[in-house]
Amino acid sequence: MTGVRFTLDGREVEAAPGETIWNVARRVGVAIPHLCHLPRADYRPDGNCRACLVEVEGERVLAASCRRVPTPGMAVRSASKRARRARRMVFELLLADMPEGAARDDSGIFAQWAREMGVSASRFAPETARPAPDLSHPAMAVQLDACITCGLCERACREVQHNDVIGFAGRGMEATVSFDLLDPMGASSCVACGECVQACPTGALLPKSVLDAAGRRAAPPAKEVASICPYCGVGCQVGFRVRDDRIEEVVGREGPANAGRLCVKGRFGFDYIAHPERLTKPLIRLDGAPKDPADCLDPARARRHFREASWDEALERAAQGLARIRDGAGGPAALAGFGSAKGSNEEAYLFQKLVRTGFGTNNVDHCTRLCHAASVAALLEDVGSAAVTAPFTAATEADLLLVIGARPTENHPVAATFLKDAAARGAKLVVMDPRGTGLDRFATEVVRFAPGQDVALLNALLHVIVEEEIYDAAFVASRVDGFAELRAHLAAYAPEAMERLSGVPAEQVRRVARLYAGARSALTLWGMGVSQSVHGTDNARALIALALLCGHVGREGAGLHPLRGQNNVQGASDAGLIPMMLPDYRRTADPVARSFLEELWGAKLDEQPGLTVVEILQAAERGEIRGMYVMGENPAMSDPDLAHARAALARLDHLVVQDLFLTETAALADVVLPGSAWPEKDGTVTNTNRQVQVGRAAVPPPGEARQDLRIIADLARRLGLDWPQLQARDVFGEMAQAMPSLANITWERLERENSVTYPCAAPDAPGEAIVFRDAFPTPSGRARLAPAGLSDPGEMPDAEYPFVLTTGRELEHWHTGAMTRRARVLDALEPAPTVSLAPAELRRLGLASGQRLRVATRRGAVELLAREDPALPPGLAFIPFAYREAAANLLTDPRLDPDGKIPGFKFCAARLEPA
Repeated sequence: MTGVRFTLDGREVEAAPGETIWNVARRVGVAIPHLCHLPRADYRPDGNCRACLVEVEGERVLAASCRRVPTPGMAVRSASKRARRARRMVFELLLADMPEGAARDDSGIFAQWAREMGVSASRFAPETARPAPDLSHPAMAVQLDACITCGLCERACREVQHNDVIGFAGRGMEATVSFDLLDPMGASSCVACGECVQACPTGALLPKSVLDAAGRRAAPPAKEVASICPYCGVGCQVGFRVRDDRIEEVVGREGPANAGRLCVKGRFGFDYIAHPERLTKPLIRLDGAPKDPADCLDPARARRHFREASWDEALERAAQGLARIRDGAGGPAALAGFGSAKGSNEEAYLFQKLVRTGFGTNNVDHCTRLCHAASVAALLEDVGSAAVTAPFTAATEADLLLVIGARPTENHPVAATFLKDAAARGAKLVVMDPRGTGLDRFATEVVRFAPGQDVALLNALLHVIVEEEIYDAAFVASRVDGFAELRAHLAAYAPEAMERLSGVPAEQVRRVARLYAGARSALTLWGMGVSQSVHGTDNARALIALALLCGHVGREGAGLHPLRGQNNVQGASDAGLIPMMLPDYRRTADPVARSFLEELWGAKLDEQPGLTVVEILQAAERGEIRGMYVMGENPAMSDPDLAHARAALARLDHLVVQDLFLTETAALADVVLPGSAWPEKDGTVTNTNRQVQVGRAAVPPPGEARQDLRIIADLARRLGLDWPQLQARDVFGEMAQAMPSLANITWERLERENSVTYPCAAPDAPGEAIVFRDAFPTPSGRARLAPAGLSDPGEMPDAEYPFVLTTGRELEHWHTGAMTRRARVLDALEPAPTVSLAPAELRRLGLASGQRLRVATRRGAVELLAREDPALPPGLAFIPFAYREAAANLLTDPRLDPDGKIPGFKFCAARLEPA
């Protein structure tokens, strides 16, 4: 479509269809003031502040340029005397009711434009009483004496983040911003995403971290460093605003995965890097000091068993211990390494290279084994690739979203905003989970199935689609194998036959199956509720079959998306930080892949697959694994059946831990090496959308803490490898040689563009967000339908242990809590461990919310506070696993999925009783 030509300040310009005068002016370099308008695609213009008024020739009244769309031949004057006088009047009227100095205190867009127009005071008297500040929230200050009721905070909360906390109360001059029912912000249902803070133009809403002693914002720091959030797999782009080597504020940037949005962790969860417990010098265990698993509960007690050391001594001690085991009777097979999904791609690549060439073994793994290993196994088997086939942002083009076993409002909050956007646009949303979720209120169908019965439900859906012949016959015939076998397998899985097992009415199953099959394009997303199961691979197989049968792969708005947990779990897996795969998922037994890397690395590689995370600790408990190098992982909190995991770590002859804090795992180490936090390093990460993104160091590491890449290389040299000291950009260059998936993605391009999606066809081509449009990366080019059979979810409830216990994350804390429990705001919001139960279950136990409860399984017991959660069904209890003082994984079942080798964290039998 052709644009609209008109004149702006005497200059002919062209507007795209639907483009406003304000946006055209901004694009061509003409500055027009704005207060209630935010130049982001997810904010609609309101035109209620009148700060952007312009004069249109021939019209009686001035026009709000943020809303006015030009017409052909229109003549617009942005800086006429009349427009400028009107805008000054707007600022003066607003300034009358604002605190003294509001036009000078650098508190936002208002002050910047007031200075630009020379408005420093108002001729008008204030018309309302100034409200007192509300400082009830740990993260944000509410100072409504600076509010101009522009409405941006309401749009931020209701239309961008879809949290529906902020509204307006009162009318006329009495109108005021309201949190819920005029509650203090800290007592409201606010989830602290901070979108309102970022949107506010006046400083009425501010992060507390930027306030001076008088409660006003000083001049913003001059330094803002572009980087990536280090928490979940969404990969939000952030700006670290730094003053005196301290991160003062974090803001969202316009990245492809977040569009400027952040969550509570991404905005307020970074002061952990300056926590008093931060390691700043290497530590060596005192001679004769015992390795007591009880030290995992008490960092202060554990610290007494170490002494500080120089880097030379610590590195020498670390390397000698590992080399002694490697060169001894146990050989390389007696060593193992756990790398990190919270570090960079470059660190993951170097770490697995060190284990494979310096240790001589493939015993290397990371948290993907405890996260989406089952999904990876099923995807590789059925479609030939371990990554998502479409980004979660494909929701913008989907007409149906299926979300199962995932709680994105808590675990991937910014991704959840795109799903909410789609539902608000009219896309159908189907949410499947044993528990109620934050997405339920946006859903077309909420399917509550029995815990552990994913396969029964999914096979019933597949049965309907095949029985009623509503699958995509053309897609199946041209691109999929195994249909006849799947049809025969599904004959026994009619919804009526599965109703008793799944707990889902047959009519709802048929209704959902028809919705999914009839959709033009359906995006299928799942989380660890699907993968963290002893039949997690079968769960994923059934989901993949659902999408393949209906042709919901390889098209806009359609695809398969396991929401990856940690910020770089996708990149770390791609880089080879898994025991049975070399970089880019080439099997260790593949002679061609092995030969290529042997030549590149100058070392012989073992063809035997290594042990996985849980298998390594089981082997350590048996005395078969005797030494380990752990970087940025915390198996003493993250593994199932922690009593055994901690005993295994304590039994090791030599344990080297590289981390930020004396974690529960580091408490059992022989040598502890202080590494660097994400805001202290350069490097790339790959998010759940396959977007490779570059992060930049904003502050230096504290004390003698070192860059992790340097530590890995220093250890490698002491283990006999001829490695130079490399920067992240150099390591990325080698990765690009080792990994065809990174073709056409260079460090220079990443620095220029910030984010590039793989695969990428050419140096100047955008990456392919949607893959497998014409063929799958299998030998035949066709996908495979793999039947999934029923099996028990593991340890079933009985008379002694009648409850089902499930575990997971919560919004404010991440993984084992090493970072978030040391972030002031996050720990203030969720300071203590809880066990959540349905209200009826609490009453049956004779307890009220907030009372202490004892939870026991066949492996151990913990005591914590009871929490009432109406979203939980009877018989199900939930414990987050971030709390050292009540570690949920002391209770969980260590049995593994036979294919993905992932534990069943989401299901074990438990007993609950008053403490």
